[in-house]
Amino acid sequence: MKVAERISSFIQLGEYLRTFKKSPGNLFLSPLTDAAYRSSIENPWFTPENITTAIGSIGQMLEPVKLHQWLEPYGQKITDNTGPRTIGVVMAGNIPLVGFHDFICVLMSGNRIKAKLSSSDAYLLPAISQMLVQIQPLWKEYLNLTTGKLGEMDAVIATGSANTSRYFEYYFGKYPHIIRNHRNSIAVLNGKETDSVLHDLTKDIMLFFGMGCRSISKLFIPAGYDVEKLKTVLAHYSNYLTHNKYANNYNYQKSILLINNMPFFDAGSILLRNNKSINSPIAVLHFEEYRDQEGLTEAIQADISTIQCIVSESPLPFPSVLPGKAQFPELWDYADQADTMDFLLSCFSK
Repeated sequence: MKVAERISSFIQLGEYLRTFKKSPGNLFLSPLTDAAYRSSIENPWFTPENITTAIGSIGQMLEPVKLHQWLEPYGQKITDNTGPRTIGVVMAGNIPLVGFHDFICVLMSGNRIKAKLSSSDAYLLPAISQMLVQIQPLWKEYLNLTTGKLGEMDAVIATGSANTSRYFEYYFGKYPHIIRNHRNSIAVLNGKETDSVLHDLTKDIMLFFGMGCRSISKLFIPAGYDVEKLKTVLAHYSNYLTHNKYANNYNYQKSILLINNMPFFDAGSILLRNNKSINSPIAVLHFEEYRDQEGLTEAIQADISTIQCIVSESPLPFPSVLPGKAQFPELWDYADQADTMDFLLSCFSK
């Protein structure tokens, strides 16, 4: 399939995905509507709101200008690809459609995808694949999505936890591979943020119940910062306590803190705790004070290998995004800073 045909089909897919929230009765979207409903029934973490947010985010990714901007640096490499080769992809299932980026990278690089779907997210990507084939029937020969074993392949991309990544290294080490494990994201406050900026920050913290690698699990705040400001804006997500699974985590974590007489702030939707760890449980947000830029830089650098995304309104000596943008990555925002497209195009270059 020609590069122009691949690009055109994903542009059309993006046009449909951007209408998903506003056009639930669109017959072309019916496979995705059905998949969203089934996903929300079988996986309570995949609420209709979270699924719609994920679909909308992908739709924004696939705007024509963004697609061309993303692919431009790879230039002739894409045209010269000697594929198609079969790329195995082991997909995570912590948030809806989290594996879409690997999906589009494999296909846009001119290769076939053989994806092992997570049982937590087994319906959404097949529905999008069905839509893609309707747009461009040639894609049918490139798509193999399964919940079973991957079997034969030429390279592999696998995402999992710290424990499963060790197994991935063992089983897939003989193939060209990208192996990812769980990471966390952080935010840095300077104390001068407006209420609007803080409101945007809450999206980075709370969307998808804080279960994504790009979800903020820890805040760095200036010494003397008034945490009450955070409690006020985070309270906007108090409706999360009507969600059974989230409420169970919230109540459990609160009980542990109370029993052990550990200090914390209750924001009405999440518990804020002074803790140096960047990995926080569901319904808990860690924070740490910093006194100067040097100390802040040292603290971040100590955990940089386990950080997925940094959110900050102020300039930092690390790549960062503005508040409100963490959960809406662009196509060029590669997980673990590993350029998936370059990997796919370099594996089998002439």
